[in-house]
Amino acid sequence: MLDTSEFVIQALIEDGKLSAQSAEDLRRYANEHAVTLEEAVIRLQKVSTRDLAIAKAIICEYPFVDLTLADTDIRNSRRLPKAMAERLVAFPIYVLGDIATVAMEDPLDLQAMDLLQQTLRRQIDPVVCDSELLRTLIVRAYTLDSGNTQAEADDGDERVEASDEPVVAAVNQILYTAAEAGASDIHINPDERLLHLRYRIDGVLQPQQGPAITMHEGLVQRLKVMAQLDVTQTRRPQDGKFRFRYKSTHIDVRLSIVPTIHGENAVLRLLRPGAAVNSVEQLGMPADIAHDFAEIIRKPHGLILTTGPTGSGKTTTLYTAIGRINSPERNILTVEDPVEIRMPMIRQIQVNPAIGMTFASALRSLLRQDPDVLLIGEIRDEETAKIAAQAALTGHLVFSTLHTNDAVGAVARLREFGVPNFAINNALLGVIAQRLVRKVCEHCRKTDDPDPDPVQLRSLGIAPDEKGFIRGTGCPNCMNTGYRGRIGVYEMLRATDGVRDLIERGASTSEIAALARAEGTRSMLEDGVDKARLGITSIDELNKLHATIEITERQAASPRAAA
Repeated sequence: MLDTSEFVIQALIEDGKLSAQSAEDLRRYANEHAVTLEEAVIRLQKVSTRDLAIAKAIICEYPFVDLTLADTDIRNSRRLPKAMAERLVAFPIYVLGDIATVAMEDPLDLQAMDLLQQTLRRQIDPVVCDSELLRTLIVRAYTLDSGNTQAEADDGDERVEASDEPVVAAVNQILYTAAEAGASDIHINPDERLLHLRYRIDGVLQPQQGPAITMHEGLVQRLKVMAQLDVTQTRRPQDGKFRFRYKSTHIDVRLSIVPTIHGENAVLRLLRPGAAVNSVEQLGMPADIAHDFAEIIRKPHGLILTTGPTGSGKTTTLYTAIGRINSPERNILTVEDPVEIRMPMIRQIQVNPAIGMTFASALRSLLRQDPDVLLIGEIRDEETAKIAAQAALTGHLVFSTLHTNDAVGAVARLREFGVPNFAINNALLGVIAQRLVRKVCEHCRKTDDPDPDPVQLRSLGIAPDEKGFIRGTGCPNCMNTGYRGRIGVYEMLRATDGVRDLIERGASTSEIAALARAEGTRSMLEDGVDKARLGITSIDELNKLHATIEITERQAASPRAAA
C-alpha cells in the first residue's frame, strides 16, 4: 500500500490550507505517536477532514464525492460484511450492473480493492470521501439495516424490528437521520407529484432528499402501525405516539396526521426524555439575569413565569430551574402537555382532556398531594391562572409559562385571566421573556461585514462603523446553513417594590415597562446584540429577532394591550 501522506501534506500547503510550520508540527506529532501524517492531521484538527479528502483525491486521481449530497442506498450494507466495512473504511454507495462505486478512505490500498472485488463480485470504482462522513455512513447503514434500530409501541411492550421491506427501511432512515441532525420535527408533506420531506433544525425547516411520492401511502401506514392508530381511517385527523431507539437512548415521538387534498400529511415531534438538564449558567442568560433568576427560584413561595411564543425555550428554562432546586427535602409535582423530560424524584402528570384531565383539574388534585413546588406547563385559561396565583399565595413555589410577547405582557395577561391586582402584586416573583437565536457554526465561521444600511444597524443598536461580527459560510457540519445549535436571548421583569406598587395601582403595561427600564431592565434585542458582539450569533439572526420585537411593540401600543 502506497503511503501518500507526504504528498497530501504538500498539496495542502500549496493550496494554502496548511502552513509550513503546521506541517512540521504534524510530522513531529506523527513520529512521537507512531501514527500516519493523515491521522495526525485529523487528531490535531489542523485541516478539515473534507479538505484532507479533496487533497487526497487530487493526489490519487480519483473522484471526490460529497456524501451529504449523495443518494446512498443503505441496503447496500447487505452486500458487504460490517466488520470488513469498518476495517477497510469503505462502503458501496452505488451498485449498477457489474460495477460497484465504493467510497473509500484510501483508494490506493490494493489489498482492500482486491478484497472488495471478491466480496462484492463486481468491478470496483473507488471514490474518495470525507473520512468522518464515511465512518458515520457506515455506522448508520449497519444500524438501520441490521435490526439495531427499533421502534416500539407506546406501551413499551411491542417491538417492530427493522426488516427488508423498503417502506420500513425508509421510515427508519428518516427517523435516524432526523435524530442524527438534532431535528425537533419531521414533516412528511405530499403534493400532487412530489413527496416533500423536511426537518426542523434549530427552529428552521430544512428540505431533505426524501422517498418518492409512490411510497407516501406506505410511509403513513407504517407510522400509524407504530403509533397504534387506525390504519383504515384516512379522512379524519389522528394523533398518536411511539418510541424508537437511537444509539443508546430512546426518543419519544408525537405523531400528528391530518388529511389534505393530496393525501395524509404527517408531522412528527421528536422528544428526548433522557435529555440532560443544564445549569442556570449554561442557559446563556446575561450574568445579571442569571444571578436574579437563581435567587428567586430559591424562594419558598411565589409565582415565577417564563413567556414567549411556542418553541422559544420556555420549558427548558423551567426544567433547568426545577433541576436546580430538586432535592429529597422538596415535594415537586408537575402537570404538563406533554411531559418532555423525565426527571428523577419529581412526580410528573400529563394532561388528557379526553378524560377530563385538564391543567385546572389536575392542578386542583395536585394541591392535595402536599406539594412544595408546582410546575404548570402552561396557563391557558382563567381557572388555571387563579389556582396558580392562589397556590403561590398560600405557601407554594409555582412555575409556569404564558404566551406573551415580552416580560411586562405577563401582567396584562394575568389581568385578562381575571387575577386581581393584589394577587399578582403579592404572588409574582419575576418574569423571564425569551426567544431563541441560531448560533454560528464553529466549523465555518468567518468575519462578517454588517449590512451597510446605517438605519438598519442603528435600529439594532449597532454603530454603522462597528466591526468584529461573524457569520457561517456553510459546511457539512451544519448542513450548509452556517448555523449549528441555538441559544436564548432574555429579558427579565423583576418584581421590585416600584413594580409591585404600579401593579397594585392598576398601572398600564407601558408604565410598568418604563419603570422597569429605568431600574435597569435590558431588552431581548440588547442581549442579542451582546451575543453577536461575542461571536455567538449573527447580524442576520438579529434582524429576524428585531422583526418579531417590532411586532411586539405595535401590539403593546394597542388599546387592548395597554389596558
